[in-house]
This record gives sequence, structure tokens and C-alpha cells, in this order.
Amino acid sequence: MTVWLRGDHLVRRSGPVARRPDEPVLLIESESFARKLPYHPHKLILLFSAMRHFRDELRDDGRPVRYQRAATFEDGLAAHFEATPDDTLVTHRPQTESAQSRLESLVADAGGTVEFVADERFLCSPSQFDDWCSSDGRYRHEDFYRFMRRETGYLMANGDPVGGEWNYDDQNRETPPDGWTPADPPQFEPDDVTRNVVEWVETTFEGSYDERPYGGDWADPDPFRWPVTRRQAVRALDHFVTDRLTEFGSYQDAMLEDEWAMSHSLLSTSLNLGLLGPAEVIERAIAAYEGGDAPLNSVEGFVRQVLGWREFLRHVYRREMPELGEANQLGASEALPDFYWDGDTDMACLSDVVDGVRERGYSHHIERLMILANFGLIYGVEPAQLNRWFHAGYVDAFHWVTTPNVVEMGLYGAGVFATKPYASSANYVDKMSDYCSGCPYYKTKTTGDGACPFNALYWDFLDRNEETLRSNHRMGLMYSHVDNKSDEELTEIRERATEIRDMAAEGEL
Repeated sequence: MTVWLRGDHLVRRSGPVARRPDEPVLLIESESFARKLPYHPHKLILLFSAMRHFRDELRDDGRPVRYQRAATFEDGLAAHFEATPDDTLVTHRPQTESAQSRLESLVADAGGTVEFVADERFLCSPSQFDDWCSSDGRYRHEDFYRFMRRETGYLMANGDPVGGEWNYDDQNRETPPDGWTPADPPQFEPDDVTRNVVEWVETTFEGSYDERPYGGDWADPDPFRWPVTRRQAVRALDHFVTDRLTEFGSYQDAMLEDEWAMSHSLLSTSLNLGLLGPAEVIERAIAAYEGGDAPLNSVEGFVRQVLGWREFLRHVYRREMPELGEANQLGASEALPDFYWDGDTDMACLSDVVDGVRERGYSHHIERLMILANFGLIYGVEPAQLNRWFHAGYVDAFHWVTTPNVVEMGLYGAGVFATKPYASSANYVDKMSDYCSGCPYYKTKTTGDGACPFNALYWDFLDRNEETLRSNHRMGLMYSHVDNKSDEELTEIRERATEIRDMAAEGEL
């Protein structure tokens, strides 16, 4: 028997690597997989460097590792079973039944068999989640989060939430004062292994894709600095808890042009690869609160992201695919504007956030939801197109993450858990960021020359989706404002929205 680890399951403290210490380990580095989308170079560097470091660490500890570098997964499996006929692989269960069936077929075609075990990068098992939501089949994140708090005992005291409240959202929407500066994000200097991967990615994946933009050439990457080993990931966790957690909560929804990381944890890459586990990051944060080193609103906000949202999305994806990936309940049909790839727009917020993605393969969650997804929502981008872009562009993106976040939360594509569309005008961007002060578009104008595109698109979105959205009780206030607009104003808004789409299509926005 051989333990087969896929690239996003680099876990050795638990799971089959820990439980089968005498079995060899198989990793397959597939070049064709890296060509499925025009991935950001940093995403490929992160994945392949982490895999190679994991291989070397196991070998240094005396563990036999078969590391197959192949054109395809099929070729890698064929080479493995040619060397070890009739072998049985044991691997982590993928997120969906269809993905599991595909892996079974690949292994069977190569002449072997495969056994699946639980994915221990998460705290809530499939059966546990299914039992929780079986009563009515609906997904309510807040209810699930409270369920997980009770199940784990995290931030609980005698059956009640620590501090008397389940969440502290009202304390987590502040904007930093003038002159505020967060701690610098941690950076990890590449070693020889990572430098070799950087060179390989730069020369191998610069082109040859089937559609524009070709390869990773759309990106403009800074030097690679993400953690790629368990040791580096632990250092990143230490840095967050010691230097960034205190101010994370209050400013977690804020955006500053010159502060791409703010006080966010930057731990999603390590969590999604398995270099860190959810329990250890949650418990480190809670220990900081209990030791008096971090406020409750910061710690609870972080726990909610990891224990609540991350676990919740994983299971929604598991239960709702493949329909979720194709969902488009608002019938959005616009093509993704080119500026998502090149950042070439005069809109200060979109230009800065897209440039950050091009440079680092990263932006924090409010920039993702309220800039990138919000614009796509009110513009009318087809959900699958924006989901593809997120999956290609972000270092921490995997389908189980992006699909529910983008298609459902960002674009209100399915209605499986989002209770309303997260649509906003320039007012939200201005309230939570410093972008509007340096933008050539006027945040207070809806129509006419120089009017901020967010404004006309926002009202146009409400207008054209009225039949679907007006009956939603959470949209009542928004539609009361629509009702206050005259027919002439609505006509001007529709005309301005059409003009904005024409400008975006022509690369003049």
C-alpha cells in the first residue's frame, strides 16, 4: 500500500501519513494540471515548491517517497503502477463524489486500486454537517457557526459564548485613523528548491494556453515570498498572533490603497495546503485572548472565518456541486471585462485591487467581495467567468473555496445560502476605503460625465432584477429608494449603465 498525497494535502501530523508510518508516499507533479487555466505564477510556485519541500522533508526523515514528475496525472499513475504492480493507494477523500469517481477511474485505468480516508484539513465531518442541516436542508451560516462553537467548545463558557455575544461584527467595521500603519507582512526568502521552481514556472508556463490571456503572462508578479514549508507556516502563524491579531478585528473590513495586507492573517495558503491545521490556528488565537494579548472582537472574528466560514463553504460545495458551479439565477450574461486581467481602468479601487492580484495573487476578503465581486454583480458578469478568474488568479484558490464564495456569495448565483445580493454603490467603497479621494470618477454622481460607474450600475442592477429581488424582505429599503426615483432618472441611469458597459468592452473605463 502507498499513501498518495495530492498537492493540496501536504499533511503529515495526521491522516494516512501519520497513521501509516511504514508505507511509502506518492506525489505526482502534473504539468497538464498546471495548464488547465492561466494560473498566476505565484500559485504554481507555491504548489510545486510546497510539494517538493514536503518530499524532501519526508525523505530526510527516512520515509520512502516516489515523486513522479509527469505530463499528466494519468502518466504519473501509470509510471507508479508499472514500478509497483497491483499496488493500493490510500488518499484523502476529495470534496465531491464526482471527483472521487474520477480518481477511482484514473487509478483503475492505471492498473491499481484506491482507498479514500477523511480529509483532516477540516474540523466538521460530512456526516456531522449533514446531520446538522437535515431538518430543513437550508444553509444558515450563523446557525452553523454557533453549532460549531458548541461542538468544539471554542470561545464558550458554561454553554454560553465568551463575552456574552456570538459575534462582534459591530466592532469590526472601523476605518483606521490617519497615519495608521500595520505590521509588515511576513516574507520568506526562497531557498534553492523554491528558486528552481520559480525558474521552471517562468520558462514553462509563460504561454501556450488556448485563449487570451495566454499562460501567466497577464500577471506582473513581485518576488515570491509565501510560506512553502511547515516551519515557515508556523512562523507566519506566530507573526499573525504576535504582531497583527490585535488590530485585525477592528479593521478587517477596511481597505487602504497603500496597505494590501492590512492586519489580515495571510494564512489561507498554508491552511488550504495542509501546512497548518484549523485547530492549531484557532487555539493560538484563543490563547492570545486568554493571555490578555488580543481583544475578543479580533479573536472571535478570526475564529468565525476559520471555524465558521471555511468549514461552511466546504460542505456547501460538497453538497451543491455540480449545479452550484453552473448556477446563474439572475441570468447574468456579460463577458468579464479585460481590466480584471490587466488592471487597465481609471477606477481607482478596481485598478489597485486588480494590480495587487497581478503582483501577489492575493487581495483580502473585502476587496474580493465588495470591489471585485460587487462590480461583477452589478455589471452583470456571467458567474462562471468571474469564478474562473478567481480560481486562476489567487494563490489560495481551490474550487471548493472560489465557487461558493464567488458564484453564490459574490454574484448571488444560486440562492442556496446567500439571503440577498451583496450589491453596493460607491457609498460603501468610500466609507470603507481611501480609494475615492484619488479617483477621477466622482463618488457622488450617478449619471453624466465622470460619474462613478458603481452608482449607475448599482441602480441599474436593482431596476433590471426587480422581478426577482423586490419580494426579498432584505431588499425592501433598497427598493424604497428605487421607488423614489422618477422615470426620467431611471432612464438616465439605464443609459449610463449601457455607456459604462460599452466603455468597459472597449477598454476605455
